[in-house]
Amino acid sequence: MKDDRLYLVDMLETARRTERRVAKLTRAEFESNEDVQLALTHLLQMIGEAARCVSDGSRKSFASVDWKAIQGMRHRIVHDYMHVNADVVCQTCKEDIAVLIAQLAPVVDPIIAEAKRTKGPPKQ
Repeated sequence: MKDDRLYLVDMLETARRTERRVAKLTRAEFESNEDVQLALTHLLQMIGEAARCVSDGSRKSFASVDWKAIQGMRHRIVHDYMHVNADVVCQTCKEDIAVLIAQLAPVVDPIIAEAKRTKGPPKQ
């Protein structure tokens, strides 16, 4: 049986990795650096994949999270990659990731702290 805590922790930690990478990134730097574009797109894909695995019950606990948009972004990156809009990727990383962190952190940070205290991730 899967443990949604694993996916929620992954979402939050990956969102924070994304936020760190865009903190000082300008739009011009984003546009001129294909490696940065690919890395950020992949991080969004990872967040979407973890979100896809979160149960409906847990999603209800995070009603403010736009699960459909997160999964839609993942779906576009994976299945319609030729039409991924760089403007949307940049905006998502610069603006929406901070919102996701704020939504998840109050519940997920204690899970992370407990995992560190017990020296491991939540058991499945």
